[in-house]
Amino acid sequence: MVRFDNVSLHYGDGEDILRDLSFQLNPGSLHFLTGPSGAGKTTLLKLLYLAHKPTAGHLHLFDQDVTTAPRRALPALRRRIGVVFQDFRLIAHLSVLDNVSLPLRIAGYRPEEYSDDVHELLHWVGLGKRLHAEPASLSGGEKQRVAIARAVVAKPDLLLADEPTGNVDPEAGLRLMRLFVELNKFGTTVVVATHDSNLIERFNANVMTLRDGYLLVSEGAKRTATA
Repeated sequence: MVRFDNVSLHYGDGEDILRDLSFQLNPGSLHFLTGPSGAGKTTLLKLLYLAHKPTAGHLHLFDQDVTTAPRRALPALRRRIGVVFQDFRLIAHLSVLDNVSLPLRIAGYRPEEYSDDVHELLHWVGLGKRLHAEPASLSGGEKQRVAIARAVVAKPDLLLADEPTGNVDPEAGLRLMRLFVELNKFGTTVVVATHDSNLIERFNANVMTLRDGYLLVSEGAKRTATA
């Protein structure tokens, strides 16, 4: 599904932030991405959700080489990716319900086709009583849960989460991580960037560690898919 072949990336004339990365994410695999601040975790996620292209090497996503693909081919690939951003990126004038429904509306679904699923998901993440609230009235943890619900509602082929449990308490963080695991069981490839070593220890997943732009991969004990 995803393959990096000797991928490097730098901005402008600066030094490489990511250096000579070669790895793959198999369909239906689960991964933690970790490493110290400034190691390049968010940059790696940006490559995966096509916000950047490599400055060297090749990135294959859903059997397409996005390094050489024309720009017109990228929107269809992006629709297969769910992203939980660290800064949430909720639309201020839309309610919780409408923010979460947005990917389905963009995909062309009618409200009667997705209404029950969206309501069920929002109740599951603890926002059943906040359906019509706007982002400005939400706490940081509530905004995080809206962002996660929006990212998973369309059942993406690839889910990327940048510090998704950073604004919630440990119990809520485990609940959200279990949501990612359930989605993974249905075939979604999941990558969770986190500093939380306790979270990593609780779940059996491959661990990718970035340090100084280089990547070290460790496999989960029971996983056959490799990073």
